[in-house]
This record gives sequence, C-alpha cells and structure tokens, in this order.
Amino acid sequence: MNRKLIRPTLAEIREKAERDSRRGGPADQNRKRVPPEQTHAESFYYKKQMDNKTKMVLVLQDGEELRGTIEWYDRNCIKLHRASGPNLLVLKHNVKYIFKSDEELNGDNTSDAPDETEETDDLDATEENDDSDEESDE
Repeated sequence: MNRKLIRPTLAEIREKAERDSRRGGPADQNRKRVPPEQTHAESFYYKKQMDNKTKMVLVLQDGEELRGTIEWYDRNCIKLHRASGPNLLVLKHNVKYIFKSDEELNGDNTSDAPDETEETDDLDATEENDDSDEESDE
C-alpha cells in the first residue's frame, strides 16, 4: 500500500497568508513586541570575567563574602577559584550579588598614577619660576 503525502498547494498557502494579513491589520505592526525570554547578558558577563581572570566578590544571602576568580559556571552554580582556601561550588540561588574586588580596581592599576616624587619635582620647579619672577620685578 502506497501512502501519498498530502501537501497544501502554493495557491492555498497564498490565500492563508492573505487572510492572516487582513486579520492582523496595521494595529499589529505598531504593537510592542514581547521581549525575549533570555538576553544572555548573564553569560556574557561571566564569560568576560572568566577570560580576564577578574578577582570577584560573591556576597551570599546571609552576608558572607567569598573572594576569588570565577573558574566556570552553569545554569545553577558558579565554581569559585580561591588562592586562600579550597575552591568552592556556589549555588546561584544562594548568591545575593556579585561585584569586582577592590584589590583588582585599586591595587593593580598603580602604573597609571604619577609617582609622588614627580609631583614634588613639579612643585619645586614652579616655586623656582615664581622666585625668578620676583627677582626680575625688583
């Protein structure tokens, strides 16, 4: 017994599309779209911190702070690599919030700040210029 596949013809597909477009009208085009269920912002943030090996602080629901770098994550948990203790697998529902460690923000970026000796040398130079101006006025 041979079975025949029943498929709509091209004309039937066009008629259905016309009916749907008449039913929707211009009101549907102006309507706001529903935002996507998943924006992937969380995965992008974790991936960026993992790639840079950024030192992070995880604050738990009870206020305890865990410091380390994020080694990997999945939908339900985060693996935190710590130098000062054993690595931890933290369930996400126990995390209140996450932020970058102050050590990372303040401690490692000292190369951009000018040295104190340079500042005092600049001050000495301006004082010498002021003295020479006073002498020339006399």
